[in-house]
Amino acid sequence: MTDEIYPVPSDFAARARVTAQDYERRYRASIENPEAFWAEEAQFLQWIKPFTRISDTSFDIADLRINWFEDGTLNASVNCVDRHLPEKADRPAILWEGDAPGESRVVTWGEFFEQVNRLANVLTGLGVGKGDVVTIYLPVIPEVMVAMMACVRLGAVHSVVFSGFSAEALASRIEDARAKVVITANEGHRGGRFHPLKRNVDEALRTQASVAHVVVVRRSPADAPMTGGRDVWYDEALAAAAPWCEPVEVGAEDPLFILYTSGSTGKPKGLLHTTGGYLTHAGTSWRNIFDWRDGDVFWSTADVGWVTAHTYKIYGPLLNGATSVMFEGVPTWPDSSRWWSIIEKHGVSIFYTAPTALRALMREGEGPVRKHDLSSLRVLGSVGEPINPEAWRWFHQTIGGGRCPIVDTYWQTETGAVLLTPLPGAVPNKPGMAGKPYFGVRPEVVDAQGATLEGPASGNLCFRGSWPGQARTILNDRERFSKTYFAPFSGRFFSGDGVLRDADGYYRITGRVDDVVNVSGHRLGTVELESAIASHPAVTEAAVVGYPHEVKGQGVFAYVTLKEGFEETEFLRAEIVAWVRARIGSIASPDIIQWAPALPKNRAGKILRRILTKVAANDFENFGDVSTLAEPAVVEEIVKRRQQTLRKSA
Repeated sequence: MTDEIYPVPSDFAARARVTAQDYERRYRASIENPEAFWAEEAQFLQWIKPFTRISDTSFDIADLRINWFEDGTLNASVNCVDRHLPEKADRPAILWEGDAPGESRVVTWGEFFEQVNRLANVLTGLGVGKGDVVTIYLPVIPEVMVAMMACVRLGAVHSVVFSGFSAEALASRIEDARAKVVITANEGHRGGRFHPLKRNVDEALRTQASVAHVVVVRRSPADAPMTGGRDVWYDEALAAAAPWCEPVEVGAEDPLFILYTSGSTGKPKGLLHTTGGYLTHAGTSWRNIFDWRDGDVFWSTADVGWVTAHTYKIYGPLLNGATSVMFEGVPTWPDSSRWWSIIEKHGVSIFYTAPTALRALMREGEGPVRKHDLSSLRVLGSVGEPINPEAWRWFHQTIGGGRCPIVDTYWQTETGAVLLTPLPGAVPNKPGMAGKPYFGVRPEVVDAQGATLEGPASGNLCFRGSWPGQARTILNDRERFSKTYFAPFSGRFFSGDGVLRDADGYYRITGRVDDVVNVSGHRLGTVELESAIASHPAVTEAAVVGYPHEVKGQGVFAYVTLKEGFEETEFLRAEIVAWVRARIGSIASPDIIQWAPALPKNRAGKILRRILTKVAANDFENFGDVSTLAEPAVVEEIVKRRQQTLRKSA
């Protein structure tokens, strides 16, 4: 934890959407009378039939229910697209940058509207109607947003599957959702590599009887196998379709989308989000958290297959009529200045990314950044995992020039929208801390026995009382939903995360509750250990896990990635151990440090610690669901290095 405080810049605070005084007043009102608060927030949407019932919720597992605005009706695509046309038809909705430099497109609101309507008519012709599920397996191209909006225009439910997933992973998600249509591309481009998406779909559909049709986007001139009577080309189908489709009226509690998350065990969880509450929470929180103003260019680097993209890359910006950047590639190809060149080109003012990507770019130094003018930036955001203080400072100073507040956002697929964050005009920054609760959110720090802790404390992070963006269930598995999130602590939603709250009411996520190393009876949060190691000048990134220790019960096993220019030496290893001892204490000293050129991560940038735990325990098989791995070769390298160490010590 850090005691540093970075005040809100006075010029920013003077024009902020939410000031410090606003925050205190509105937060208090949102907790004292949440129904009145959320009813007012919901006026942000255009309702076909206005709601009269605001909420009907209970976290009691015997009577679990989550309903918001349930007697109101609306259409999501009308709220995201149609209502912006009178003023913005000729203004850009999407600024797309392809994987290869120089490949770009601008999609205006008028063009976006027409494509959504045409595709909705195509889907209607393929038998898609209200309540049907459409699986979307596309790269980060404008057509993915068109596909999502076309689905919800019909009252259909979209299930976006990350385009890096294998055919097997895709098949399991199609099967669970019972999808009727799949929308894909002939191939995907990422980091100079081409991925055969259509071939993956064909392989997945060998065992799936629910899918009647496949719509294929021509991402490139590359050929793709087409099955007669089942497969249609996207461009040809749209050209033949009418440019207007009547939007379908849906209930606020009708399903909007399914999004799958994968755990260490069991099949992926299909979190179900509904329409009225999610749109209310996504749209209003996005503009508050990022201090958006009309004319700002927003960029979230998240892949479309993750909840960050759903809420704060797609729905949030669309609901507010904002211009967004979409980038198909990776930040280090063809060189490490790619992101910064895009920010300069489009005058990006709000930039939202993941700590793991920042740490990777830190390794390259400031040179790639200094090539570009980043003066357009006004707000920075962090998401996906706790950001260590060193990466936070680099982000703030090197990227933001010391002038941009950082919104370090905490939330989950299950929560639908941000729950903890320092609102940029209202809450001063503390590096590495997720700030304070968002409006209407009631966090609690709870001990192992379920008692609520007051004041400065550490324990389990729970939330009392519902919020509109919350997932309603796990598709086809209501019992798992109840047992996972509501059974552990009665009357509360359990996040699964550990947390520390300081004397100022700031929250710091200390990692998953099971990401704790118990050394001689002392419970050490892995995030704290990793932050201490990563603060060493030679270290870019670290991952800490526990491993069986015959004396301590568990020992501290650290995987460490070094910055360019530093050598993997025994002297440096000893220096890092001493560094941690000085910052946390001798009990936290790493027992083993293994050098790792890279860490195993999923496509969202999260470190897959369960794999690292098995390797540390000398278990080199059965890593569980590895379909989300971004670079499988990283695991092979880590296993090889561990085995080499064991042979040397034998």
